[in-house]
Amino acid sequence: MKKLRVGVLFGGRSGEHEVSLLSAASVLKAINRKKYEVVPIGITKAGRWVTASDAERLLNGSTAEPAKQLPASNLRAGDPESTTAAAVLARVESVIVPPVPSQGKSSTLIPFETEAKPLELQATAAQGSVLNLDVILPVLHGTFGEDGTIQGLFELADIAYVGSGVLGSAAGMDKDVMKKLFAAAKLPMVRHVSFLRADWESKPKKVIAQVEAALKYPLFVKPANLGSSVGISKVHDRTELAPAIDLAASFDRKIVIEQGVGGKRGKARELEVAVLGNDTPEASVVGEIVPGKEFYDYEAKYLAEGSYPVIPAKITKTQSRQIREMAIAAFRACDCSGLARVDFLMDPVTSKSPKIYLNEINTLPGFTSISMYPKLWDASGLKYPDLIDRLIALALERRAEKQRTQYSR
Repeated sequence: MKKLRVGVLFGGRSGEHEVSLLSAASVLKAINRKKYEVVPIGITKAGRWVTASDAERLLNGSTAEPAKQLPASNLRAGDPESTTAAAVLARVESVIVPPVPSQGKSSTLIPFETEAKPLELQATAAQGSVLNLDVILPVLHGTFGEDGTIQGLFELADIAYVGSGVLGSAAGMDKDVMKKLFAAAKLPMVRHVSFLRADWESKPKKVIAQVEAALKYPLFVKPANLGSSVGISKVHDRTELAPAIDLAASFDRKIVIEQGVGGKRGKARELEVAVLGNDTPEASVVGEIVPGKEFYDYEAKYLAEGSYPVIPAKITKTQSRQIREMAIAAFRACDCSGLARVDFLMDPVTSKSPKIYLNEINTLPGFTSISMYPKLWDASGLKYPDLIDRLIALALERRAEKQRTQYSR
């Protein structure tokens, strides 16, 4: 049986570049090479697309610019008569697939670099080697990777890909839009306000007055479009508010400020659920993250010691059922597909009747073998390599469903 040709796309221009490399290394190590021909594709922080040895250098953390970028080649659905040299990479092994000369000529969308812009799209005839893929597994976290940008490229190229489409990805990335969709679905959320960077820069006193009129300290100040808790600050009083807004505004034009759950009574419990599926999604067991710091920020997630997961979370069966149902509802509210991790906040243990709030959805969560998303499914009976298989199958299923749609009369 012909192996499916799977492109694993990693790196990218976002602040989560390094997290993406870790996720890609885990995927490339665990993916079943008896079933798949794997093509690693890296994107440098400058936006260059690279394959083979340059992708390996990127995966291993090299900051030097690659000797060669991805040539002006086609990115299109699989063609058995036309392949390219590819390195099947992992932390512990590397397999080189010899090149086969291209025999086909077609006009498709490709990424390439110019002096003016790091990444552009151009339609061109095939010249030289061609990337012919049956499905793409993107492990691009953050801006340009899970915000609908790269998903739009896949849609234009008509390639099956893992994860949510353009709408679901964009909605899952923008915390302001996401909350509007959650509100329309009548899902419980913490009190919050949103405003633009331009408003803050032109009328800072008015913005502070609006925030303090609507919310009580402590507050969480966040850039609307970013992941891995980059640019997020916990604010205890007015003296900390302006610097926190300045930090968030450096990462995005929209800022979201949320009222802290639990107030001054204690830290909220941070609960997470993994969702898997397309039109009939399923939810994993509920897990809890116990942060080693005051909240689960970037340093607590990736750098500092002390944070640890509790799987399954120590909650009642009723609470578990409620949270899992809310996770699926959030997944559907944002029109997600494939995978997502849904995060919740619960009143601290000091509360007699703790309230549960939907916090956010992450459409391309961390995907190392020890990340919460795979760990939650492992605890639910789905092992890491089988999870990868399932995600690839869902990508193909979603593309088959989309092909039933008529686009012209």
